[in-house]
Amino acid sequence: MKVTLDKYEQQIEDALSKGEFTSTSDLDSTKQLFQEAARNFRELQETKSITLRVKKEDLIKVKAKAKRNGIAYQTLISLLIRQYIKGEKEVILD
Repeated sequence: MKVTLDKYEQQIEDALSKGEFTSTSDLDSTKQLFQEAARNFRELQETKSITLRVKKEDLIKVKAKAKRNGIAYQTLISLLIRQYIKGEKEVILD
């Protein structure tokens, strides 16, 4: 029976036949390293609920801006945090 490979699978097959991959002497350790990386990636994709105290005036303004843009205010706050972390928004601290 002939197996048809997709483009990605064919690239892997070609690399294997060219000897571009090498064997590891410690398969268990390498396997454990990749399993931990996969767990960490999944964990980083999860969301976490937090409790946050803000001035009522600020919350009212955030809710109003979110409503004008058709999104939940929690989503807007999350977007602002993400933009700050990426360096897209700046906060001046004394």
